[in-house]
Amino acid sequence: MEEPKLLHSVTASVATVVVRHPTKRNAMTAAMWASLPPLLGALAEDPAVRTLVLTGEGNTFCAGADISTLQGSPLEAQRLAVAAEEALAAFPKPTMAAVRGHCVGGGAQLAAACDLRFAEEGALFGVTPARLGIVYPSSATRRLVSLVGPATAKYLLFSGELIGTERALRAGLVDEVLPAGGLDARVAEFTRVLASRSLLTQAAAKEFADGRTDRDDHWHRTAAASEDTAEGVAAFLERRAPRFTWNAVTSG
Repeated sequence: MEEPKLLHSVTASVATVVVRHPTKRNAMTAAMWASLPPLLGALAEDPAVRTLVLTGEGNTFCAGADISTLQGSPLEAQRLAVAAEEALAAFPKPTMAAVRGHCVGGGAQLAAACDLRFAEEGALFGVTPARLGIVYPSSATRRLVSLVGPATAKYLLFSGELIGTERALRAGLVDEVLPAGGLDARVAEFTRVLASRSLLTQAAAKEFADGRTDRDDHWHRTAAASEDTAEGVAAFLERRAPRFTWNAVTSG
């Protein structure tokens, strides 16, 4: 039997983290939740990584938390899940969830913590604590509300019902829906685009979009000290692809 674990690889500036627990539709065990923050920390410090993709092995993204882990200490299990979610949300480079099949409970929590969510037709999304009598974490609730609005967040949380990609797209839970068989190619294409853009712009935009209001001066100073703006303007005038070099890891 294959051990439940998080797999990862880095190819062409894109880090890919894969949730693997084949016997339980990629449900997250306590050990998997606990391993995600240090893994993300290492990838954040890797100067070769410019964007990150989170996905599930096979035809399922993540069916939630492994329910057997809730039998001992539900609060401890939730603490681990929240820590993993917050580490993913705080990852300093663009993140994307690539979703097939079920994206439910803890899986939806992880997907919502990513910057973007691309899904294959037929994927199902659900936030299901009401089925188990669990109080959904306040941080995850606020993040869900910021994506889909209060009414849809309440619909999902109150009912625990699953929704398809069409409704998820309308609600803002998903950014793009791809036909069957088209997800991998689109994710590869879009991550190439992300990796070619200015990481300086992306890092500042991510902080501002996530609500930081105390970093304007920091980013203006950082931009002035970097060469990305000059390179971007020169590349535009010379009609060539820019070669952006700023990286928080190497720039200090």
